[in-house]
Amino acid sequence: MSKKGLSFEEKKAKMLQLLHERREFFQLKELEKLAPKEKGITANSVKDVVQALVDDGAIDTDKIGGSVHFWSFPSKLMNNKKRKIEDLQNQLETSSKKLKSVNESLQAQVFVQKSQGRVT
Repeated sequence: MSKKGLSFEEKKAKMLQLLHERREFFQLKELEKLAPKEKGITANSVKDVVQALVDDGAIDTDKIGGSVHFWSFPSKLMNNKKRKIEDLQNQLETSSKKLKSVNESLQAQVFVQKSQGRVT
């Protein structure tokens, strides 16, 4: 029975886990050597996985001299989630205020219509 390979999402999770465990800066070549040994990610797919994580904002990257370095720390993930929660709470608060305003306006219109209906 042959073992099925990792899905792309599993590879992303394992790569992120590797970076969080090591808490170091890596070049792509280093990740291509480490990932297969430690996390079972094939060397051929490391570049695509790293690029997807960079695009998602889960991994930071910077070009220093002629080399590109990649890193990700657990605190960044936590801070991103906190920021997202704050943004969603602000949106909820704004939407709640808007809903309250619309309800009050609607109730005022209904009251005016009822009042006009009694007068005529």
